[in-house]
Amino acid sequence: MTASPALDLRSGTQRVFAHLLASNLLVGVTNYTVWFALTFWMFLQTGSVFGTGLVAGIFLVATAATGIWFGSLVDHHRKHTVMQASAIASAVLYALASAVLLLAPASSFTTVASVPLWVFTVLLMLGVIAGNPRSIALPTCVTLLVPADRRDRANGLVGTVTGVSMLVTSVISGLLVAYGGMTAVLVVALAVLALAVVHLSRVHVPEPQVVTSGDDDAAARGVDLRGTVTLVRGVPGLLPLILFSCFNNFLGGGFMALMDPYGLSLMSVQAWGLLWGGLSALLVVGGLLVARVGLGSRPIRLLLLANVVMWAGTMLFPLVSSILTMTVAMAAFMLVMPFAEAAEQTVLQRVVPYERQGRVFGFAQSVEQAASPLTAFLIAPLTQFLVIPWMTDGAGAAAVGSWFGTGTARGIALVFVVTGAIGLVTVLLAFLSPAYRRLSAAYATSDAPAPVTGDPAPVPPPAPGVAAAPTGVEEVVGGTGQGR
Repeated sequence: MTASPALDLRSGTQRVFAHLLASNLLVGVTNYTVWFALTFWMFLQTGSVFGTGLVAGIFLVATAATGIWFGSLVDHHRKHTVMQASAIASAVLYALASAVLLLAPASSFTTVASVPLWVFTVLLMLGVIAGNPRSIALPTCVTLLVPADRRDRANGLVGTVTGVSMLVTSVISGLLVAYGGMTAVLVVALAVLALAVVHLSRVHVPEPQVVTSGDDDAAARGVDLRGTVTLVRGVPGLLPLILFSCFNNFLGGGFMALMDPYGLSLMSVQAWGLLWGGLSALLVVGGLLVARVGLGSRPIRLLLLANVVMWAGTMLFPLVSSILTMTVAMAAFMLVMPFAEAAEQTVLQRVVPYERQGRVFGFAQSVEQAASPLTAFLIAPLTQFLVIPWMTDGAGAAAVGSWFGTGTARGIALVFVVTGAIGLVTVLLAFLSPAYRRLSAAYATSDAPAPVTGDPAPVPPPAPGVAAAPTGVEEVVGGTGQGR
């Protein structure tokens, strides 16, 4: 594996990227804290699993439904403007939700059939969803601000931010709900968002002036689905890559739906929570490893190899009922996941024109996110009413129960084995597919923006319809306009 040059986050446009990364971490943790806290609080207030399930459903469906539109917004407006507008929109929606919480009687939040409860819930979830344009804008900013030969490492840092968010969000939200309820959550969220807006206002992002054609003007007002699909299909092998990730998420939805019941059949809830805290930390480690060593010259191959590790582990660990094998497999899963995510982002940044990356990242987000909830909703009843009885006292128990085991946990384990096997076969077929070879060739021959060296660092050359960027890179913080 050929190592890419190290990042220098203290100078030039890479310093700008560091500020945007920190801002996204701050806002991302805040928004996900609101989401987690709402889930905890609703269950404590109503005791309804149905209500908490709807909260998760609202998030997943809204994310899938808005990805392409948010991608169009990212492409047709300055990235800095999109990020600021996103944070302000979240703050406004949280403020409205705070008003509902203060004005409605406390008793109206104790039943899942309450109108004020769902007005409050929808406002909060819209505020969380309003933060999603940032997650689409950030990888396009990697293209804009980081030299082509260092983007894999920058994408590793993006994965680290995701891992840190997962690691701290549940702890922060649990403490806030325990000691101050949703009032404390919203006070903290509004304060942090205000801080993020002030911080980002002092960060100058040197990006081209966005100039749109007539067709792009029409697309900017709506969901540019046709143009996005045409663009994705125009890059050899790109649509199969997105569909491959979609299929992985389809399988992964079942994995997510059943992992907690399986783990809790092996250990106490306290031990399970501590274990997942440690496993989540490995996402951070994996992201830092990507930032340290890069992805090499063949990120598509690395993406598929990472999936081999993940699906092989998913298939093998449930063969025996063991905490040790499950922990080892999940540790490997978490460690290589940032490599797979960074590889996909690096490929998209290389083969998709910069001025259209927002729509492609948004399209990928919509397609990939749509798969997980579908499987989660299907796999739980399928496992509960078909597989578990089949492995408890049915034909499955009679056929393999003597060595595989019987009962609820072994029924869930069988679903994992089958899911892992399907995923592994899919990855091996992908290695042999023409789409893999076409996309690898497209990546190898794509003309990436000229590498940025030293300080200052030029912006990638504009495509047709985008005005040229200023030639000087201005100071990052303070808006002084000091040329370097």
